Amino acid sequence: MALFPAFAGVSEAPASGSSRKELDWLSNPSFCVGSIPSLSQQTEETTALASEGLPLTRSPLKSEPSEESDTNRKLKSISRKKKKEKKKKRKHQHHKKTKRKHGQSSSSGSEPDTDSEKDRSYRSIRDSKRESEKPNQQNNATADSGHRLVWLEDVQALTGETFRTDKKPDPANWEYKSLYRGDIARYKRKGDSCLGINPKKQCISWEGTSTGKKHPHKRVERYFMKKNVGLMNIDGVAVSSQTAPPSSEPVSFIPVKDSDDVAPPVTAWLNPLGIYDQSTTQWLQGKGASEQESKQPDSQVDRESALLKAKVEEFNRRVREHPRDVQLWMAFVAFQDEVMKSPGLYAIEEGEQEKRKRSLKLLLEKKLAILERAIESNPSCVDLKLAKLQLCTELWEPATLLREWQKLIFLHPNNTALWHKYLLFCQSQFSTFSISKIHSLYGKCLSTLSAVKDGSILSHPELPGTEEAMFALFLQQCHFLRQAGHSEKAVSLFQAMVDFTFFKPDSVKGLPTKGQVEFFEPFWDSGEPRAGEKGARGWRAWMHQQERGGWVVISPDDEEEEPEDDDQEIRDKTLPRWQIWLAAERSRDQRHWRPWRPDKTKKQTEEDCEDPERQVLFDDIGQSLIRLSSQDLQFRLIAAFLQFLGVPCGVSPPASCLYLAMDENSIFDNGLCDEKPLTFLNLSFSGVSCVGRMDQLGCRRWTRAHGREGEDFIRNVFHLVLPLFSGKERSQLCLSWLQYEIAKVIWCLHTKNKKRLKSQGKNCKKLAKNLLKEPENRNDFCLWKQYAHLEWLLGNMEDARKVFDTALSMAGSRELKDHELCELSLLYAELEVELLLDSRGAATARAVHILTRLTENGPCGPYAGQVLAVHILKARKAYEHALQDCLGEGCVSGPAPTNSLNCLTSLVKCFMLFQYLTVGIDAAVRIYEQVFAKLKGSGSPEGCGQDDSAGTQRLSSVLEAVTLMHTSLLRFHMKVSVYPLAPLREALSEALKLYPGNQVLWRSYVQIQNKSHSASKTRRFFDAVTRSAKPLEPWLFAIEAEKMRKRLVETVQRVDGREVHATIPETGLTHRIKALFENAMRSDSGSQCPLLWRMYLNFLVSLGNKERSKGVFYKALQNCPWAKVLYMDAVEYFPDEMQEILDLMTEKELRVRLPVEELELLLED
Repeated sequence: MALFPAFAGVSEAPASGSSRKELDWLSNPSFCVGSIPSLSQQTEETTALASEGLPLTRSPLKSEPSEESDTNRKLKSISRKKKKEKKKKRKHQHHKKTKRKHGQSSSSGSEPDTDSEKDRSYRSIRDSKRESEKPNQQNNATADSGHRLVWLEDVQALTGETFRTDKKPDPANWEYKSLYRGDIARYKRKGDSCLGINPKKQCISWEGTSTGKKHPHKRVERYFMKKNVGLMNIDGVAVSSQTAPPSSEPVSFIPVKDSDDVAPPVTAWLNPLGIYDQSTTQWLQGKGASEQESKQPDSQVDRESALLKAKVEEFNRRVREHPRDVQLWMAFVAFQDEVMKSPGLYAIEEGEQEKRKRSLKLLLEKKLAILERAIESNPSCVDLKLAKLQLCTELWEPATLLREWQKLIFLHPNNTALWHKYLLFCQSQFSTFSISKIHSLYGKCLSTLSAVKDGSILSHPELPGTEEAMFALFLQQCHFLRQAGHSEKAVSLFQAMVDFTFFKPDSVKGLPTKGQVEFFEPFWDSGEPRAGEKGARGWRAWMHQQERGGWVVISPDDEEEEPEDDDQEIRDKTLPRWQIWLAAERSRDQRHWRPWRPDKTKKQTEEDCEDPERQVLFDDIGQSLIRLSSQDLQFRLIAAFLQFLGVPCGVSPPASCLYLAMDENSIFDNGLCDEKPLTFLNLSFSGVSCVGRMDQLGCRRWTRAHGREGEDFIRNVFHLVLPLFSGKERSQLCLSWLQYEIAKVIWCLHTKNKKRLKSQGKNCKKLAKNLLKEPENRNDFCLWKQYAHLEWLLGNMEDARKVFDTALSMAGSRELKDHELCELSLLYAELEVELLLDSRGAATARAVHILTRLTENGPCGPYAGQVLAVHILKARKAYEHALQDCLGEGCVSGPAPTNSLNCLTSLVKCFMLFQYLTVGIDAAVRIYEQVFAKLKGSGSPEGCGQDDSAGTQRLSSVLEAVTLMHTSLLRFHMKVSVYPLAPLREALSEALKLYPGNQVLWRSYVQIQNKSHSASKTRRFFDAVTRSAKPLEPWLFAIEAEKMRKRLVETVQRVDGREVHATIPETGLTHRIKALFENAMRSDSGSQCPLLWRMYLNFLVSLGNKERSKGVFYKALQNCPWAKVLYMDAVEYFPDEMQEILDLMTEKELRVRLPVEELELLLED
């Protein structure tokens, strides 16, 4: 048969011998069709015999084809029996797999794998076909018996007859893509090459995975990876071998060991030059280091571990001996952080410290165990229980934590600090938060503390400072309602407290707070005018009128009130829906912050109110009313109310709730500080918005009018409360009112609105004159000073000088110790000095004249020319003597009164300015250094004693004011002449270390440091201050400084205002700012500060990372769910999520003044 059918004719054709040999390879002489059944049959018989256990006997080669051996017959009979048995087994046990023996088909080179279901069905079908074809196979075997099985071992010469034939075709080869996997011999390929190919020109691509061993790709380890970050927490090994402590004196050079201290190397045949160290020499000799030397590198670690163990033992001994020492227990808890940073202090096996993961949970559990031991020894200590609850915030579920808080509050209802922590905890739990719950919780807190103060709760006495803490909690509640959008309730709380505190009838003053509140309810529900409303007379007058019988109805005014433009909420309907909603919502916040009251003159009723949320019921405010018996707290209540309305009273919220109320970035706004560093109007708002303001982040904070009704409300409040005070408190209120109007004039100057400036200036001058006409204010130099400053701002310098001269002439022969007179003269001189840029000599001469006449006993006359040198010398001597006297009174003779400290402040300011004008800036700096050294020593706790904390605080405020004057002088001097920046930087750095919460100093520091090209000094300073200081201002201004630097870099990189070109590397500013935000939010004050979250969200959105910005927004809600400005910022940044955000606001009961349904109706109209 031909090997290839196409060449069958060629192979059979007769040809010559040479051509036959050439085509001989096309035929296959060893192949015969008739031998195929015989080969298959022989294979099956062999398998059956092997399964029976009989030995396989080899048959010799036979020359006669008709003969048949006995062994073959026996194999055939046994194979038939076995096949029948197998067939029966397959019928009964179709699900079982049969094991193949070793004597199976020799065509398979290896043992086949386990058959699948398809393979088993295929095998059964093939076996059944073989059974049916057995007779044919036998006949064929008889016919072709000459071609039988031949053993290769028995063949010596007939090599051409050694073959096996399989005549039966396999239909599975047509049905499937490849051979059955059990029929393919298994093998392992060594390498990817192939024999017979040229490796330089040819290659084979094997299918499947490579047989080569995969080497895992080892990632390069960097310092910031998780494995290596832990090394940053371990203290570095000291490189110096000196045991003596380093000296405090600055070292001009780094000392290097002398060559005499080092042992000379030993020269040998292995080290002929003496350049190898001992370990290298031992290695060359084939020796290893000794055990002592091998353990030497770990000696530093062993010393640290021994030291820490000694500290742990010391703590354990001390807490056993003094179990009542709470501070010792707290120090032991804080010490666990240091223990966990140590390398394997508690390691059981060697090398365990490297393998063990220092988990936070392990640290928390250790601290918790120590606190539980401490509480067992001190069961009545609230600080330990509070520390335990704060620690368990990471371990317990919110519900469990809330129950523990409630138990603790029930046991200690008189602890105001505990109430404050509890309110903050409930206020920042997003899952259980709602406005009504927190509002009622504030009411429960204040009513419980009022009962403790009245003595109604006999089991718990009143603790010191309860009244002041209650006032702080009341202000915290008001700011909470303002930030949540419920401005009406916050304003109503202040209105009720004004009546409840200042207009209380005498008949109810002896009752406890709860009884007084019950009597107050009829007045609140009577519909009579309240504080700030027109015609308000107070609770007392209403009570007297009710006792006489009836209330006098006030006739309405003849003049008609002009209605406000409420119809223009939506000015442009083509804008996107989210912009329309934001504009309308902010507009309603500005106009509807006062509670709605039915106007009886217009016959209105409660049903006429379009928005029921604008009405405030007595149940909303009744529980939060408290009694304030202290005169100072009563005045602070009025000042806080005015500050809440936007009037600058110089009163910041209490430190406990300052950062909770901080929600706008006015703290970074310099205002006119840059243009006029000496006389700028410092309106201290501390980053707290006034009522009705929900502006977007970045709007400059200037005092703007509230609208006509809002201005009338503020005016009515002043008219109501001014008669309640006298003396300095009344003067302070008048000054605040005038400053409020002057701030609006400055706003008009900034916006360059001449028409508005003219009318506002006229109204402001009218108010100043009316206040000065009152008998109590005629000699008030503070009001005279503000009035003259107003004239100066309006450009009427000659009129302003006349006002100043008139006020100074009224002083008569007062001495330098008059605080108000010094402040008046100081402002007059500073305004003249600031004209140095325009007129060099005259302005300086006028200022020197003012400060010189201040030291003379006679009245201050008008400016007549250059001051004589004799008068300047006399004035300097007078300043020096007065300064020595004031320093002696304020620091030597114990705690000084407030008046003498105020005189010291004004005197130092005037003397510094006088020295600056007559001698120079260095003389003024020397005065500051003298006073600074004196006050800093006196203001320390060792100098004044620990009992006089109020006196220490007053001395600190004096030093702070003097420092502000010093920095202002340096900034002004740099503005008008050439002067190095280093003195100002050093002065600000020293001052900020002492007063890290002063925003004016931080603004100046950030501004001057922004001019420097190197940010390393600034960053080191911020890092040092943030590590040691508790206030949040260092973090905020550190972030602002980096953002200013980033804006500067981007400004340089931008080309014509287009995209940013990375011509200058950013040096990681973005990541640094993110890290600052994250670190600032680790503290409680930072995580619950809405301003910090707003800045973080705004920064991420400016980078274009919307997904991460959304994550930060929801994280902010977990900590500050009450801040409505966060939700409004989110609507602005993520307009697609507007509906979801509004639904969330509605769910948490935040005030939504314009629902989406109403917005749709307005857009349709």
